[in-house]
Amino acid sequence: MEKLNSEIHEIDEIKSFKDLINIAVKKYPDNIAYKFKRNIGKQDQYIVEKTYSQVKEEVEHFSTALLNLGIENSKVAVIGNNRYEWCITYFAVTTSNMVIVPLDKLLPEREIENLVVRSGVETIVFEEKYTDIFLKLKEKGIGKIKNLISMDLQKEINGVLSYSELVEKGKKLLKEGNELYKNINIDNEKMSALLFTSGTTAQSKGVMLSQKNITSNIMAMAKMAKIYSTDTILSFLPLHHTFECTITFLYGFYSGATVAFCDGLKYIAQNLVEYKISVFVAVPLVLETMYKKIENGIEKSGKAKIVKLLSSVTKFLNDYLHIDIRRKVFKSVLDNLGGNIRILFFGAAPMSKDVIVGYNNFGVDTLQGYGLTETSPLAAAETDLQKRPGSVGMAPYNVELRLVDIDEQGIGEIQVKGPNVMLGYFENENATNDVLKDGWFSTGDLGYYDKDGYLFISGRKKEVIVLKNGENVYPNDIEFLINKLPYVAESILFPRPNEKNELNLGIKIVYDETLVNEQFGNKEQSEYEKLVWEDIKNINQSLPQFKRIKEIIITTEPLEKTTTQKIKRFKEIEKILK
Repeated sequence: MEKLNSEIHEIDEIKSFKDLINIAVKKYPDNIAYKFKRNIGKQDQYIVEKTYSQVKEEVEHFSTALLNLGIENSKVAVIGNNRYEWCITYFAVTTSNMVIVPLDKLLPEREIENLVVRSGVETIVFEEKYTDIFLKLKEKGIGKIKNLISMDLQKEINGVLSYSELVEKGKKLLKEGNELYKNINIDNEKMSALLFTSGTTAQSKGVMLSQKNITSNIMAMAKMAKIYSTDTILSFLPLHHTFECTITFLYGFYSGATVAFCDGLKYIAQNLVEYKISVFVAVPLVLETMYKKIENGIEKSGKAKIVKLLSSVTKFLNDYLHIDIRRKVFKSVLDNLGGNIRILFFGAAPMSKDVIVGYNNFGVDTLQGYGLTETSPLAAAETDLQKRPGSVGMAPYNVELRLVDIDEQGIGEIQVKGPNVMLGYFENENATNDVLKDGWFSTGDLGYYDKDGYLFISGRKKEVIVLKNGENVYPNDIEFLINKLPYVAESILFPRPNEKNELNLGIKIVYDETLVNEQFGNKEQSEYEKLVWEDIKNINQSLPQFKRIKEIIITTEPLEKTTTQKIKRFKEIEKILK
């Protein structure tokens, strides 16, 4: 195999978000940057389109109004659904020498208050539903809040400023010759974004990222995988999270693509069609659910055998004769995904190899990436030319990766070095020093390389189950096998001490009621449990003795997750072992 190469495409160099906006607008002034609905679900619902030129103008207007409030060098929080005003706020703040603090829209009120206080934000831009929360905090003098800005108010009310009015005010100031925004100079190595991690175990940490961190990552992606100016991307994952923010929002803008905002989880299929989505950034849980529905539809139609045969034929033609007819042959399948999907970007968790191969067989490319908030986020990824199902690819051209403390299986902790590595944790020097040494960031993730240099993730260092005989069990490996069962929505491996104080392995399975009915017929849960056990016994036969499952729990209740759909493993295990 030829040497892995992460420099596939030519790129435009950017050092700041001002560069990003200026270059994109110069190249794609009349392209549609954003599509979104107003009055969703109402009779007068309509779609709004904003061009790249219009975005730049609105950023300049809102930035000027913010600077006129005298808040340069302060922190500005933004919270709400994925929407146009969120993106404008992010650009306006970061191009005006302020620090953006994106907050998780699903946090409870107490945690929102905690992060507002911890971060020291002075200005908050928010959706209408948060008005009472922030008014209460301001009135009680909690934190440093000076300015409240509603994305939805048309006019200022009770001291809450209107986003729309501020944009108009900024427009007027610029016409009058105000040059506050024009005179801003960006230091791309200073903190520009403060992101709170949605940790699965401990209290969230504040990750400090510079514009150099993030723009270096955008360029890394652009060299590895091409988003075209003709693409339309569905923005579905929460924008406060760096995965969605950097790939969909920022890299999408850099590429001249259109970002369409999803109406919600249950509208994904509808939005894929109506917006003619060609690029979708998602987590494996969403993509696996979509794929299982397609597979189920094929089974019901009685065409499973012919689809399997056609997949083999089209794969042979593509791989060996470079004749790609997959999308023509499987047009009816692709129509279930809107008909235009060409590439799926995914990360945040591993995805079943069978699902990856399945999408590829239908003519949809899948690219897996790996990273963390602390690495802006990309640390490794597959490229347009080099992919290996199940792997996370390779390091970008401007990033170094290494494994340390490698065990006899070749598995070690992944460390990252490069311009994408965070400045540190906000007001937490001890935590920073724990993970950052000589420029190398210790991820806490375990991985290994195959013989060709592709990186595979084994799981979190803290999640490894160490048995009494010294054997290591990596939960992801076994959960992958369980999740292949057609009726399994998700699963989690857990250890339980037995009477000899040795650890037995158990699996908690969340099953899909419809699919389990189709598999076994309509039965009581206790009967399902016996039938599921038969499937587990078959899986056990393929595992070494020390990895075999000795206990199962089945339920329809979803596992507890972060807002980016990562399972809160330790909380789940704690509940199981109570």
